[in-house]
Amino acid sequence: MPAKIRLQRHGKKGQPFYHIVVADSRAPRDGKFIEKLGTYNPLTNPAQINIKFDRALHWYSIGAVPTDTVRSLLSKTGVMMKYHLMRGVQKGAMTEEQAEVKFQNWMKEKEAKVANFVKANEEKARGEKKTRLEAEKQVNEARAAELAKKRLAEMEAKKAAEAEAAAEAAAEEAPAEEAPAAETEATAEA
Repeated sequence: MPAKIRLQRHGKKGQPFYHIVVADSRAPRDGKFIEKLGTYNPLTNPAQINIKFDRALHWYSIGAVPTDTVRSLLSKTGVMMKYHLMRGVQKGAMTEEQAEVKFQNWMKEKEAKVANFVKANEEKARGEKKTRLEAEKQVNEARAAELAKKRLAEMEAKKAAEAEAAAEAAAEEAPAEEAPAAETEATAEA
């Protein structure tokens, strides 16, 4: 029975979520499996990989063949590095303590890289948010200034209209007052 370490798709359309499983290579992708080794969520940044390290190392060391994607996931989590170092111990190239020290140093470097990546992403997101807010603030200030100009123009037009109406009213009252004066003159002459 040729065993493979591969991904088993779960989740919904457009939002994949994978289980990392050991399965017979002849079994369907989402079908029967021998053992579940962990999960993989590619939607997060960085991708979230949870794996049972010892079990994955065990299956890889006894000959289970990982798919290309799973091979890169095992490499990122350190399973491939640990296997490489264990092979060096078996061949006598180094002691187990030296191998463990090398592995721990590698893991610290890897965790530091991931932490720096996460920090850089957070800073980038903060910067983008800040620039968006500043741009939105400028747009809002421009709109407020435009609205203030419009209201000022409306108020001036309203004052002008009121002044015209007052002038017209005064003009209408003036001829009416002149007419009775003309009548009084006409009656005085008569």
